Amino acid sequence: MKKNICLYFQVHQPTRLRLYRFFDIGKDSHYYDDFANRTILKRIAQKCYLPMNELLLESIKESKGAFKVAFSISGSAIEQFERYAPEVIDSFRELAQTGCVEFLCETYNHSLASLASPAEFKHQVLKHKAVIQKTFGVEPKAFRNTELIYSDTIGAGVYELGFKTMLTEGARHIMGWKSPNYVYSNAIKSGLKLLLRNYTLSDDIAFRFSDRQWQSWPLTAEKYLESLAAADGDIVNLFMDYETFGEHQAADCGIFDFMRALPRVVLADGGYKFVTPSEAAKSLKAVDSLDVPEAISWADEERDVTAWLGNELQQDAYNKLYSLTEKLSILNDAMLWEDFGHLQASDHFYYMCTKFFSDGEVHKRFNPYDTPYEAFINYMNVLSDFMIRVDDAIAEK
Repeated sequence: MKKNICLYFQVHQPTRLRLYRFFDIGKDSHYYDDFANRTILKRIAQKCYLPMNELLLESIKESKGAFKVAFSISGSAIEQFERYAPEVIDSFRELAQTGCVEFLCETYNHSLASLASPAEFKHQVLKHKAVIQKTFGVEPKAFRNTELIYSDTIGAGVYELGFKTMLTEGARHIMGWKSPNYVYSNAIKSGLKLLLRNYTLSDDIAFRFSDRQWQSWPLTAEKYLESLAAADGDIVNLFMDYETFGEHQAADCGIFDFMRALPRVVLADGGYKFVTPSEAAKSLKAVDSLDVPEAISWADEERDVTAWLGNELQQDAYNKLYSLTEKLSILNDAMLWEDFGHLQASDHFYYMCTKFFSDGEVHKRFNPYDTPYEAFINYMNVLSDFMIRVDDAIAEK
């Protein structure tokens, strides 16, 4: 029996906030840095999305459909593609037409709603499902929560929304002696199958690939095949940010050459097959249920939610934001709902992280602010104006 390889990429771009000063509150309700959003999106499209989509399409054709991948593309990323780089949408559509690419569902705004509000979580999931159907002509069957955030109760909620497959992290403190290289089931709803990220093999590509101090540098497809061969179990789940290719790992480090060679080398071995998440869940039985009472994620050493909610700044911003949910439901104002969605992006809370030890460098790398306190102040200025708008609308109702 061939070992399954499930390759999944996350595509996300937040709607970035402009420098919003205290004196703007109550006077200017345009919150977004349109120049940065356009500039960054167009740069990453040229460095990552377009060349990688072309590379994957070539690999699918060369393998006659034996090579398969999966994507989750946030709603905010799709909005920016449509606005600034429609050719990226076209290239993803071309991949969709091969029948070898699965598009997953997630929260529309890449939010933390699953931790805060079941109603808002459901709203964003259904909104994302609709935009994937409209944009790519496929109905998502599998689910991937923001940052692979998962718990027993979140998984049960996802199952109630109609999904039978969900991706999450093979976190060491949850797994214990168990291997991530098998299919598991939700502890509450046994009908929900779980695919767990093999973080060691995923991070070999996503984080360590260009590290010249790493003992496996330079990583080749042949070396990587040896690592796959050493992995136990039925399936190896390789989940990573799509921006790994050409953005986080520059083209000149050989990352594109590696990805061009990998499908060829793996398939030539004869002992492996590439599968999409839904195919894996359909063909493989769950070996056990997984107990996850507290939320896990794929972030940082802890693999929990402290990257977004680990300090008082983040918690204050998070609590104030989600305290507005009931008022917004009463108002049901399209413009307010749209801004509320953009303000929920997990990135805003990530920028406020104050970790300075093992994960400090990672947080700095993806942070446009000089300090987490600047991120907090800017966000809270925006949120203060937004709260005034909500309260004014309630008063007028």
